[in-house]
Amino acid sequence: TKEPWLFLLMANLLMLFVGCFLEPTAAITILVPILLPIARQLGVDPVHFGLVMVLNLMIGLLHPPMGMVLFVLARISKLSVERATMAILPWLIPLLLGLVAITYIPALTLWLPQQMGLLK
Repeated sequence: TKEPWLFLLMANLLMLFVGCFLEPTAAITILVPILLPIARQLGVDPVHFGLVMVLNLMIGLLHPPMGMVLFVLARISKLSVERATMAILPWLIPLLLGLVAITYIPALTLWLPQQMGLLK
């Protein structure tokens, strides 16, 4: 597809899924060489894409069914994984809304680097 918004949607879904099963360092090592050239070809700024990727993978650590932080949270709080999942579900909503905003409003992530003269 030649639509950047569609690519970003598919990349978000992929990264949320991958982030659920892999730690972020491994996921970045695997996904960046595949996804970044496509993003650049579609005109997505690499800084913007990097921030979207990091937020996706962070959310992936939290969400069910296999988010690693979910198991740590359950262990520390002495709750079952099911109870911990129910406890974090309300917090996933603002995280996902923030992800949508950061993904589709690049100015949110690129404003400061542009002000600092770090982007061309």
